[in-house]
Amino acid sequence: MAPPPRARPGFSRRAQYTLFAGYVAAVVGVLAGLVLAVTARFDPEGHAAIQSVFSDATAPIAIAGRNVAGGLANAYEGAAAYVDAGSKNRTLEAELRGTRARLIEARAIESENHRLRRLTRLIEGSRDPILAARLIASTGANVHRYATLSAGQRDGVTSGQPVRTSEGLVGRVVVAGRITARVLLIIDSGNVVPVKRLSDGLPALATGRGDGALDVRALQSGGNPFRINDLLVTSGAGGIYPPGIPVAVVRLLTNDSGVARPLADPARLDFALVEQPFQPQGDLPPPPEAP
Repeated sequence: MAPPPRARPGFSRRAQYTLFAGYVAAVVGVLAGLVLAVTARFDPEGHAAIQSVFSDATAPIAIAGRNVAGGLANAYEGAAAYVDAGSKNRTLEAELRGTRARLIEARAIESENHRLRRLTRLIEGSRDPILAARLIASTGANVHRYATLSAGQRDGVTSGQPVRTSEGLVGRVVVAGRITARVLLIIDSGNVVPVKRLSDGLPALATGRGDGALDVRALQSGGNPFRINDLLVTSGAGGIYPPGIPVAVVRLLTNDSGVARPLADPARLDFALVEQPFQPQGDLPPPPEAP
């Protein structure tokens, strides 16, 4: 079946009006073009006036179009800048994470180097050290205060040997097993350390309080000779602990004594040095007689 023929414009009044308007617009456009061409050729001033009228009439449309185009361009640039900023932000975050990781690693290396330097100075300045070993555990608040040393009889550790760190005196070995040893800390209430004030050599006794501090009492009678921030070191009296090892700093005064804070904290330091027990010259046995 053949398609029906297209309806002519004459059958629709709206189509006729549309066709007529198109013809009128075409004719007006042609006439306007001719007028512009003639005025441009023979009357330049009139042509300029006509252009001004058209320019004024179309100015709002041009401004609106320009604003729309500018807004679209700004929106595109903003979106592009947002995407670019997001990409740069992710890059910077990745660089920051890498930098933070390297900083943490550098601080860890610095801390390890500082610890090794202190251990080196400790070994170099020690009197006949037996060995350096790791403090693998220490008791907290308890009746007795001990630390465990990762060395024992097979390493030459025996009961009665003093133990110190780079910061000061820790205590003495009381029980030596085959591969570990138990160290009685100076803060234990059963540990008494002969000390002296570093500034003038005032002799005293430092006794553990069991709470992490030391009770310091002078051997001389009459009043309390101690002052805040007095530095106490071992005196060597009675043997065991060599003289000159830092012990504690006075932080509190009572009526006849002082409360001191130990300088060495086994819970914070990981290595300690085991030394030979100190024997004063007067306690040395006489040399054997010649046969």
